[in-house]
Amino acid sequence: MKPTSLRIALATAVALLLPSAHSEEVGSVNTNFRITGSDRVVVEAYDDPIVQGVTCYVSRARTGGVKGTLGIAEDPTEASIACRQVGAIHFTGPVKQQADVFSVSMSLIFKSLHVVRVVDAKRNSLVYLTYSDRVVSGSAKNSVSAVPMPAGTTIPLK
Repeated sequence: MKPTSLRIALATAVALLLPSAHSEEVGSVNTNFRITGSDRVVVEAYDDPIVQGVTCYVSRARTGGVKGTLGIAEDPTEASIACRQVGAIHFTGPVKQQADVFSVSMSLIFKSLHVVRVVDAKRNSLVYLTYSDRVVSGSAKNSVSAVPMPAGTTIPLK
């Protein structure tokens, strides 16, 4: 198998194994007009699947045009995150010290946006980090947000 074919096969396998998230687009703004579809910044809401009552809002650039419409454009690496308590906190089970909780494709198969949950047990808080990666090279661009637990709520660690 050629090295390029091997990388494509590996990228496809990894993309299929990553946890995917159901997002809800809550808004967007156009940033660059194109007749075939504008580039925009979208804000998506992701509910933490293990921690009920916590929602992460991720803003990221989406490429428009024909490639963007067909889903074959590569979106820019930049993203920002803000996670908030939006209801009563309830854990559906024990939480790992660090876990990839959301992942969404930013290109056909080579680039993904991740949100990782990290437990800060000393401060009784959940820290959410967003970053992107590629099969060959990732990006150091990242954003972080934290959700402190209400008084009397302890994070159940695995």
